[in-house]
Amino acid sequence: MTSAIASPDAIVLRNVVKRFRKSTIRREYTTIKSELIRLLRGQRDTDGKSMIEALRGIDLVVPRGKTVGIIGRNGSGKSTLLKLITGIYTPTTGTIDINGRISALLDLGAGFHPDFSGRENILINGIILGMTRAEVKARMEEIIAFSELGDFIDEPVRTYSSGMYMRLAFSVATHVDPDILIIDEILAVGDEHFGKKSLAKMTEFKRAGKTIVIVTHDLGTLERWCDLGAWIDAGRIREFGPPADVIRSYRRAVALAEERGMAMESPALASDGGALPSLASPQGESSPLTVDAVRLRGRDGGAVESVDTEDGLELSVAYTARTPAPELGLGLELIRADGVLMHATDTFAEEVPFCAAVAGSGTVRFVVDRLGLTAGRYTFTVVVRDRAGQVREKREEACTFEVRSSVQDGGVTRPPHRWIVEGAAARVAPVRDVGS
Repeated sequence: MTSAIASPDAIVLRNVVKRFRKSTIRREYTTIKSELIRLLRGQRDTDGKSMIEALRGIDLVVPRGKTVGIIGRNGSGKSTLLKLITGIYTPTTGTIDINGRISALLDLGAGFHPDFSGRENILINGIILGMTRAEVKARMEEIIAFSELGDFIDEPVRTYSSGMYMRLAFSVATHVDPDILIIDEILAVGDEHFGKKSLAKMTEFKRAGKTIVIVTHDLGTLERWCDLGAWIDAGRIREFGPPADVIRSYRRAVALAEERGMAMESPALASDGGALPSLASPQGESSPLTVDAVRLRGRDGGAVESVDTEDGLELSVAYTARTPAPELGLGLELIRADGVLMHATDTFAEEVPFCAAVAGSGTVRFVVDRLGLTAGRYTFTVVVRDRAGQVREKREEACTFEVRSSVQDGGVTRPPHRWIVEGAAARVAPVRDVGS
């Protein structure tokens, strides 16, 4: 690894490969210490088949000052990638350049000595991260105050709960003035108050031009908070770019895997490498009932690309039954841009009188009188399935539209409601109907 602060890129990986022995996969990956012990004992891998490639030719460039979110299934190589970036692991082949001081939040409690107090661990970790003893001591009280550990700061960390571990780890990692912050989902641990406080601190980091790399399973975090997204699958980067594009490709691949009934086991343990199907792969046996076109219209019947939350819309699905297919129906999924499923239904669940008992074409219209959604971007996916739920055809993101709202509210929906004001303030607004 190198540290050249003048570089425009904070992190550069070139053709990085990381292999582990199969015998360690189900326990934990090897470390430098365990590898030295194994070699001293004369244990060597003579059979290449006993090795597993956790990462396979990774090329990744993280520009300085950007926040990159990494997604992928469990076992796809996300945490291994972070441990390579932070220097916990060394690559089997390839090169890694780190330009700047790096701080990391990886495994809960990693880097803490259980018998030392929180205060002592702050000093040790600060020095490990490249600060002088004087620099750490100068920031000690600030770190302790942020952690909100109070008198527990002088107790051994083995007495800490997981939430207390997280508070201490986050406080140290973010107060040692790093250029690069690495996070492996550790922010999921802890209470709501500290979670908001941590997010505010990370937002401060972003505004200060720091580089952040975060592993997350929350597609909403990737969509709303990251500048770039990376999808890792079976040890390879399948896509890197704008978060919305990465999320779209990831969701399509997962949906295709579910449609084919593929097992979602850890890619590192799968005999075939565990990769999700290619998005260009054929869908197998063609469906006798197909979707020809999907159109979105407003109340006036005209095509729309945006609609007010108080307005309605109509989704028109043109279909063709090449042969009789009375066992098939149509389903719809309304999905927000960050991957949140807002609504899903089909003609079976709602007992819609749809039955393709004879060959021919037609149209099914899904009419929404009032959207009631908060502002944002949404898509409709159209599915052909049987009553048991087996998907025969799926039109991902068949149409996309924007929802506008004059009210800056949060959440996902705007249900019809009323505000009733009583007392002195009733002279201003006694009753106000909203979204009725």
